[in-house]
Amino acid sequence: MTGTSDTAPGMERLDLTQLGAMLRERRGKLSLRQAAAEAGVSFSTFTRIEAGAQPDLTSFTLLCAWLGVSPGQFFMPTALPGISVTEATRLLQRQDKLLKQFPEVDHVFGKVGRAETPTDPAHFSMAETTVTLKPEEQWRPGVTWDSLIAELDPLLKFPGMPNIWWMPIQTRTEMLATGIRSNLGIKILGPDLAEIERIGLTIESLLQGLRGTRSAYSERVTGGYYLDVQVDRDAIARYGLTIEDVEDVIESAIGGKNISQTVEGRERYPINVRYARALRDDPESLRRVLVETPSGATIPMAQLAQISMVTGPPTVRDERGSLSGIVFVDVTGRDLAGYVAEAQRVVREQVRLKPGYRLEWGGQFQYLERAKARLRIVVPVTIFLIFVLLYMNFRSVTRSLIVLLSVPFGVIGAIVYLYFLSYHLSVAVWVGIIALAGVAAETGVIMIIFLDEAYERWHREGRLHSMADLHLAIIEGAVQRVRPKVMTASAILIGLLPIMWSHGSGADVMKRIAAPMIGGMVSSTLLTLVVIPVLYALWRGRSLPAEAPAEVGAEKRLVPLEKP
Repeated sequence: MTGTSDTAPGMERLDLTQLGAMLRERRGKLSLRQAAAEAGVSFSTFTRIEAGAQPDLTSFTLLCAWLGVSPGQFFMPTALPGISVTEATRLLQRQDKLLKQFPEVDHVFGKVGRAETPTDPAHFSMAETTVTLKPEEQWRPGVTWDSLIAELDPLLKFPGMPNIWWMPIQTRTEMLATGIRSNLGIKILGPDLAEIERIGLTIESLLQGLRGTRSAYSERVTGGYYLDVQVDRDAIARYGLTIEDVEDVIESAIGGKNISQTVEGRERYPINVRYARALRDDPESLRRVLVETPSGATIPMAQLAQISMVTGPPTVRDERGSLSGIVFVDVTGRDLAGYVAEAQRVVREQVRLKPGYRLEWGGQFQYLERAKARLRIVVPVTIFLIFVLLYMNFRSVTRSLIVLLSVPFGVIGAIVYLYFLSYHLSVAVWVGIIALAGVAAETGVIMIIFLDEAYERWHREGRLHSMADLHLAIIEGAVQRVRPKVMTASAILIGLLPIMWSHGSGADVMKRIAAPMIGGMVSSTLLTLVVIPVLYALWRGRSLPAEAPAEVGAEKRLVPLEKP
């Protein structure tokens, strides 16, 4: 192996000049201060990066549901309780026509109410519209996923029907896991439904004007309409009837009763009998329903029972032993953690809760809080394990700590790149940072190995007598190994950069995993080539005479070494 010469490659010559200057005592300390200052600036930048939920796995299908109205990958609008079948059908068809006007929409399919399955407990005022989009290549120029939803949302805002836009699968999993069909939900727990609704409406009005709120809708837990039939026991006794006789008529004539079953091949269909709609479509008609007595006479229902319309809860939620209601909030245009922090402050200042009532913040915010709690454990454990592995390899605490500095050097570039891309600190980003910690340590290990080889060779040959000799040995170990270190970093960067131009389902998640590693490898490589040799010189120089170092730089040549 020969020393550097005038014909040394430009990359090595540049690093030789820089490293030679840095190894001078004053410049060495200055370089460490500069590295510390860069770390401080990056930490300040890190505090300005917003924390957010995991990016969606875009499926090019929207779900729109009525909750009020929620436009989304699955469009979910929601109307107030008490909407009629006719009005719900009219609104659903109108929304479908509006959605189909967009050239990016392939087809639209809407559903209102619940399907005949126990896994779909949707009330009748909730509609779900699945919007299937065409391939992205067929979209108008310049139209993106977010800009398309931004166009759809204001067009489909009907009075009293807020919008939520989600993916169909995401909507189902979120509703099953948390019971909340938006990315943020505020659960109100307490003993009285009327007070729960009052608190919910107050929070809804407060959050409507908060930056980042696309829609906010509080469940109307007391706005349902019911037909109440109170049987007059004295009246039915005079005609020889029982409560069961009257309720049988109510069940069969008004509600409908299955009397048999028809068989058509392998299919089975129930036969349901009840009065025609004209005889049961209003309370006055129901009062004229006839009940047959044991004597064969028929008595109008009005003489046997009191029929009236009453209000009550359309659905009753029970959670942790308390009645509950939910305020659904669709957040867009800002980080979820920052939005929740501001919303909690506003609610805390302006909403007074009576004794026995409490609030819980759920939805995707729950996942974010759980991820934060786990990362507080995972990140320190990861760094500790890296240190343990380094110590098992070097059997030296000092060497291990010097190599471990590659991790914060890598984080500097990761933070800058994330800030440049305007990415939030999601779980995917933290996964990328954790992966970066291991990869960045590799570059530090390579540097320490080469420095140790050069130091041991010079020591074995008896050539280490002063700090100047140590500097020459370090330059030999560091500068002449620039190529393998740069090749290591380049191989990682070349493998990750194509991810940043990818599209399709899962691309947004992969970009947030790759981004910290790309930015981190750049900064880790550059700072490792400069700072670690300086720290190594300070460590090894303690055992050498404090002689003023000779000038080292591009003009100072290394003594040629024979190839081993």
